[in-house]
Amino acid sequence: MKKEAAKKSTQYVAREPNAEGFIEYTELEHQTWQRLIERQLEVLPGRACDEYMHGLELLDLPRDRIPQLEEISSVLRRETGWEVARVPALIGFETFFGLLADRKFPVATFIRTPEEFDYLQEPDIFHEIFGHCAMLTNPAFANFTEKYGQLGLKASPKERAYLARLYWFTVEFGLLSTEDGLRIYGGGILSSPKETLYALSNEPERFDFSAIDALRTPYRIDIVQPVYYVLNNLQQLQELTEIDLMAMVREAIELGLFEPRFPPKNAA
Repeated sequence: MKKEAAKKSTQYVAREPNAEGFIEYTELEHQTWQRLIERQLEVLPGRACDEYMHGLELLDLPRDRIPQLEEISSVLRRETGWEVARVPALIGFETFFGLLADRKFPVATFIRTPEEFDYLQEPDIFHEIFGHCAMLTNPAFANFTEKYGQLGLKASPKERAYLARLYWFTVEFGLLSTEDGLRIYGGGILSSPKETLYALSNEPERFDFSAIDALRTPYRIDIVQPVYYVLNNLQQLQELTEIDLMAMVREAIELGLFEPRFPPKNAA
Protein backbone atom coordinates (compact mmCIF):
# COMPACT_ATOMS: atom_id res chain seq x y z
CA MET A 1 0.00 0.00 0.00
CA LYS A 2 1.29 3.42 -0.88
CA LYS A 3 0.50 4.84 2.51
CA GLU A 4 3.11 2.64 4.15
CA ALA A 5 5.82 4.20 2.07
CA ALA A 6 4.69 7.79 2.46
CA LYS A 7 7.87 8.86 4.26
CA LYS A 8 10.25 7.00 1.94
CA SER A 9 11.75 8.16 -1.34
CA THR A 10 11.00 6.75 -4.76
CA GLN A 11 12.61 6.96 -8.18
CA TYR A 12 9.18 7.12 -9.80
CA VAL A 13 7.29 10.27 -10.73
CA ALA A 14 3.60 10.05 -11.55
CA ARG A 15 2.65 11.50 -14.92
CA GLU A 16 0.27 14.46 -14.98
CA PRO A 17 -2.53 15.04 -17.49
CA ASN A 18 -2.40 17.70 -20.17
CA ALA A 19 -4.93 20.53 -20.49
CA GLU A 20 -7.48 18.11 -21.96
CA GLY A 21 -7.02 15.68 -19.07
CA PHE A 22 -5.10 13.15 -21.17
CA ILE A 23 -2.02 11.46 -19.70
CA GLU A 24 0.78 10.77 -22.18
CA TYR A 25 2.97 7.70 -21.76
CA THR A 26 6.01 6.64 -23.74
CA GLU A 27 6.01 3.76 -26.18
CA LEU A 28 8.24 1.81 -23.78
CA GLU A 29 5.71 2.33 -20.98
CA HIS A 30 2.88 1.08 -23.18
CA GLN A 31 5.01 -1.94 -24.09
CA THR A 32 5.65 -2.62 -20.41
CA TRP A 33 1.90 -2.59 -19.74
CA GLN A 34 1.33 -4.97 -22.64
CA ARG A 35 3.99 -7.40 -21.44
CA LEU A 36 2.61 -7.30 -17.89
CA ILE A 37 -1.05 -7.78 -18.79
CA GLU A 38 -0.45 -10.52 -21.35
CA ARG A 39 1.77 -12.44 -18.95
CA GLN A 40 -0.78 -12.23 -16.15
CA LEU A 41 -3.79 -13.10 -18.32
CA GLU A 42 -2.09 -16.40 -19.12
CA VAL A 43 -2.00 -17.56 -15.50
CA LEU A 44 -5.26 -16.21 -14.04
CA PRO A 45 -7.95 -18.41 -15.67
CA GLY A 46 -8.91 -21.13 -13.18
CA ARG A 47 -7.02 -19.30 -10.42
CA ALA A 48 -8.70 -15.88 -10.09
CA CYS A 49 -12.19 -15.86 -8.59
CA ASP A 50 -15.23 -15.51 -10.85
CA GLU A 51 -16.02 -12.07 -9.40
CA TYR A 52 -12.60 -10.81 -10.47
CA MET A 53 -12.84 -12.31 -13.94
CA HIS A 54 -16.30 -10.75 -14.35
CA GLY A 55 -14.91 -7.37 -13.27
CA LEU A 56 -12.05 -7.73 -15.73
CA GLU A 57 -14.59 -8.36 -18.47
CA LEU A 58 -16.52 -5.23 -17.47
CA LEU A 59 -13.36 -3.09 -17.48
CA ASP A 60 -12.32 -4.42 -20.91
CA LEU A 61 -8.76 -3.23 -20.35
CA PRO A 62 -6.67 -2.45 -23.44
CA ARG A 63 -3.69 -4.72 -23.93
CA ASP A 64 -1.54 -2.54 -26.15
CA ARG A 65 -1.60 0.66 -24.08
CA ILE A 66 -1.98 1.98 -20.55
CA PRO A 67 -5.64 2.95 -20.05
CA GLN A 68 -6.70 6.48 -19.19
CA LEU A 69 -8.16 6.77 -15.68
CA GLU A 70 -11.56 7.96 -16.91
CA GLU A 71 -11.96 4.70 -18.84
CA ILE A 72 -11.73 2.86 -15.53
CA SER A 73 -13.81 5.35 -13.53
CA SER A 74 -16.72 5.25 -15.97
CA VAL A 75 -17.12 1.50 -15.41
CA LEU A 76 -16.67 1.67 -11.64
CA ARG A 77 -19.18 4.52 -11.26
CA ARG A 78 -21.77 2.53 -13.15
CA GLU A 79 -21.21 -0.67 -11.15
CA THR A 80 -20.53 0.44 -7.56
CA GLY A 81 -20.25 4.23 -7.44
CA TRP A 82 -16.45 4.11 -7.18
CA GLU A 83 -13.85 5.84 -9.32
CA VAL A 84 -10.08 6.04 -9.48
CA ALA A 85 -8.10 9.09 -8.39
CA ARG A 86 -4.73 10.14 -9.77
CA VAL A 87 -2.09 10.44 -7.02
CA PRO A 88 1.70 10.84 -6.78
CA ALA A 89 3.87 7.75 -6.46
CA LEU A 90 3.75 8.01 -2.67
CA ILE A 91 0.93 9.42 -0.53
CA GLY A 92 0.32 9.83 3.19
CA PHE A 93 -2.06 7.99 5.49
CA GLU A 94 -4.68 10.73 5.60
CA THR A 95 -4.87 11.00 1.82
CA PHE A 96 -5.06 7.22 1.38
CA PHE A 97 -7.83 6.67 3.92
CA GLY A 98 -9.69 9.81 2.85
CA LEU A 99 -9.84 8.69 -0.77
CA LEU A 100 -11.10 5.22 0.11
CA ALA A 101 -13.71 6.68 2.47
CA ASP A 102 -14.94 8.78 -0.48
CA ARG A 103 -15.09 5.70 -2.77
CA LYS A 104 -12.04 6.80 -4.74
CA PHE A 105 -9.23 4.32 -5.32
CA PRO A 106 -5.78 5.92 -5.50
CA VAL A 107 -3.79 5.16 -8.64
CA ALA A 108 -0.26 6.48 -9.17
CA THR A 109 0.17 7.26 -12.85
CA PHE A 110 3.55 5.65 -13.44
CA ILE A 111 4.54 2.18 -14.55
CA ARG A 112 7.56 0.18 -13.43
CA THR A 113 10.83 0.25 -15.34
CA PRO A 114 12.03 -2.85 -17.23
CA GLU A 115 14.67 -3.27 -14.50
CA GLU A 116 11.90 -3.79 -11.92
CA PHE A 117 9.59 -5.69 -14.22
CA ASP A 118 9.02 -8.63 -11.87
CA TYR A 119 8.82 -6.77 -8.56
CA LEU A 120 8.75 -3.24 -7.20
CA GLN A 121 7.74 -2.03 -3.74
CA GLU A 122 5.70 0.98 -4.91
CA PRO A 123 2.30 0.07 -6.32
CA ASP A 124 2.31 1.19 -9.95
CA ILE A 125 -0.60 1.71 -12.32
CA PHE A 126 -0.54 -1.94 -13.41
CA HIS A 127 -0.85 -3.22 -9.85
CA GLU A 128 -3.60 -0.76 -8.95
CA ILE A 129 -5.72 -1.10 -12.06
CA PHE A 130 -5.19 -4.72 -13.05
CA GLY A 131 -4.84 -6.00 -9.49
CA HIS A 132 -7.62 -4.10 -7.71
CA CYS A 133 -10.08 -2.34 -9.98
CA ALA A 134 -11.83 -5.44 -11.30
CA MET A 135 -12.74 -6.39 -7.72
CA LEU A 136 -14.11 -2.89 -7.11
CA THR A 137 -16.97 -3.77 -9.47
CA ASN A 138 -18.14 -6.20 -6.75
CA PRO A 139 -20.46 -4.52 -4.20
CA ALA A 140 -19.25 -6.44 -1.12
CA PHE A 141 -15.58 -5.80 -1.91
CA ALA A 142 -16.29 -2.16 -2.76
CA ASN A 143 -18.25 -1.58 0.45
CA PHE A 144 -15.53 -3.17 2.59
CA THR A 145 -12.85 -1.02 0.99
CA GLU A 146 -14.88 2.12 1.69
CA LYS A 147 -15.43 1.04 5.31
CA TYR A 148 -11.70 0.45 5.72
CA GLY A 149 -11.03 4.03 4.64
CA GLN A 150 -13.62 5.39 7.06
CA LEU A 151 -12.12 3.44 9.96
CA GLY A 152 -8.57 4.42 9.04
CA LEU A 153 -9.43 8.13 9.13
CA LYS A 154 -10.56 7.87 12.75
CA ALA A 155 -7.98 5.36 13.99
CA SER A 156 -4.91 6.04 16.08
CA PRO A 157 -1.47 5.20 14.62
CA LYS A 158 -1.40 1.92 16.56
CA GLU A 159 -4.92 1.02 15.44
CA ARG A 160 -3.96 1.81 11.86
CA ALA A 161 -1.06 -0.61 12.05
CA TYR A 162 -3.48 -3.38 13.03
CA LEU A 163 -6.02 -2.33 10.40
CA ALA A 164 -3.26 -2.51 7.78
CA ARG A 165 -2.93 -6.24 8.50
CA LEU A 166 -6.62 -6.77 7.85
CA TYR A 167 -6.31 -4.94 4.51
CA TRP A 168 -3.19 -6.91 3.66
CA PHE A 169 -4.82 -10.32 4.19
CA THR A 170 -8.02 -9.39 2.34
CA VAL A 171 -7.75 -6.67 -0.31
CA GLU A 172 -4.10 -7.41 -1.12
CA PHE A 173 -3.59 -11.12 -0.43
CA GLY A 174 -7.02 -12.68 0.10
CA LEU A 175 -8.12 -16.12 -1.09
CA LEU A 176 -11.63 -17.42 -1.61
CA SER A 177 -13.07 -20.92 -1.18
CA THR A 178 -15.40 -21.90 -4.04
CA GLU A 179 -17.16 -25.03 -5.29
CA ASP A 180 -14.38 -25.32 -7.86
CA GLY A 181 -11.58 -24.98 -5.30
CA LEU A 182 -9.43 -22.15 -4.02
CA ARG A 183 -9.50 -18.91 -5.98
CA ILE A 184 -7.73 -15.55 -5.66
CA TYR A 185 -9.32 -12.14 -5.05
CA GLY A 186 -6.40 -10.18 -3.53
CA GLY A 187 -4.78 -7.66 -5.86
CA GLY A 188 -1.27 -8.27 -4.58
CA ILE A 189 -1.55 -11.84 -5.83
CA LEU A 190 -3.54 -11.13 -8.98
CA SER A 191 -0.90 -8.71 -10.30
CA SER A 192 2.01 -11.11 -9.66
CA PRO A 193 2.53 -14.30 -11.72
CA LYS A 194 4.90 -15.74 -9.14
CA GLU A 195 2.51 -15.21 -6.23
CA THR A 196 -0.50 -16.37 -8.29
CA LEU A 197 1.10 -19.78 -8.70
CA TYR A 198 2.60 -19.89 -5.20
CA ALA A 199 -0.58 -18.88 -3.32
CA LEU A 200 -2.48 -21.91 -4.63
CA SER A 201 0.44 -24.34 -4.25
CA ASN A 202 1.18 -26.63 -1.31
CA GLU A 203 3.91 -24.32 0.05
CA PRO A 204 2.10 -21.63 2.11
CA GLU A 205 -0.12 -22.12 5.14
CA ARG A 206 -3.79 -21.26 4.67
CA PHE A 207 -6.38 -20.65 7.36
CA ASP A 208 -10.10 -20.00 7.39
CA PHE A 209 -10.61 -16.26 7.57
CA SER A 210 -10.89 -14.73 11.02
CA ALA A 211 -10.77 -10.95 11.33
CA ILE A 212 -9.14 -11.16 14.75
CA ASP A 213 -6.46 -13.52 13.47
CA ALA A 214 -5.77 -11.41 10.39
CA LEU A 215 -5.42 -8.29 12.55
CA ARG A 216 -2.80 -10.11 14.64
CA THR A 217 -0.73 -11.63 11.82
CA PRO A 218 2.59 -9.94 10.95
CA TYR A 219 3.61 -9.70 7.30
CA ARG A 220 6.49 -8.59 5.13
CA ILE A 221 5.97 -6.80 1.83
CA ASP A 222 9.12 -8.08 0.09
CA ILE A 223 8.51 -11.85 0.18
CA VAL A 224 5.83 -14.25 -0.98
CA GLN A 225 3.36 -14.65 1.85
CA PRO A 226 3.87 -17.63 4.18
CA VAL A 227 0.25 -17.31 5.37
CA TYR A 228 -3.06 -16.61 3.61
CA TYR A 229 -6.60 -16.31 4.95
CA VAL A 230 -9.47 -17.87 3.02
CA LEU A 231 -12.99 -16.45 2.84
CA ASN A 232 -15.98 -18.76 2.36
CA ASN A 233 -17.56 -16.07 0.19
CA LEU A 234 -17.23 -12.35 -0.48
CA GLN A 235 -20.32 -11.70 1.63
CA GLN A 236 -17.97 -12.06 4.62
CA LEU A 237 -16.41 -8.75 3.57
CA GLN A 238 -19.84 -7.12 3.55
CA GLU A 239 -20.47 -8.52 7.04
CA LEU A 240 -17.28 -6.82 8.26
CA THR A 241 -18.84 -3.47 7.36
CA GLU A 242 -21.85 -4.20 9.57
CA ILE A 243 -20.05 -4.98 12.84
CA ASP A 244 -17.93 -2.94 15.24
CA LEU A 245 -14.59 -3.58 13.60
CA MET A 246 -12.76 -1.15 15.87
CA ALA A 247 -13.82 -3.23 18.87
CA MET A 248 -12.09 -6.16 17.14
CA VAL A 249 -9.03 -4.01 16.55
CA ARG A 250 -8.89 -3.15 20.24
CA GLU A 251 -9.27 -6.82 21.14
CA ALA A 252 -6.46 -7.73 18.74
CA ILE A 253 -4.22 -5.07 20.30
CA GLU A 254 -4.93 -6.49 23.74
CA LEU A 255 -4.13 -10.02 22.58
CA GLY A 256 -0.99 -8.92 20.73
CA LEU A 257 0.62 -10.17 17.53
CA PHE A 258 1.25 -13.77 16.55
CA GLU A 259 4.83 -14.91 16.15
CA PRO A 260 6.00 -14.08 12.62
CA ARG A 261 6.23 -17.03 10.25
CA PHE A 262 9.20 -15.47 8.45
CA PRO A 263 12.71 -14.36 9.42
CA PRO A 264 13.49 -10.70 10.15
CA LYS A 265 14.30 -8.74 7.02
CA ASN A 266 17.97 -8.32 7.85
CA ALA A 267 18.28 -12.08 8.38
CA ALA A 268 16.39 -13.11 5.26
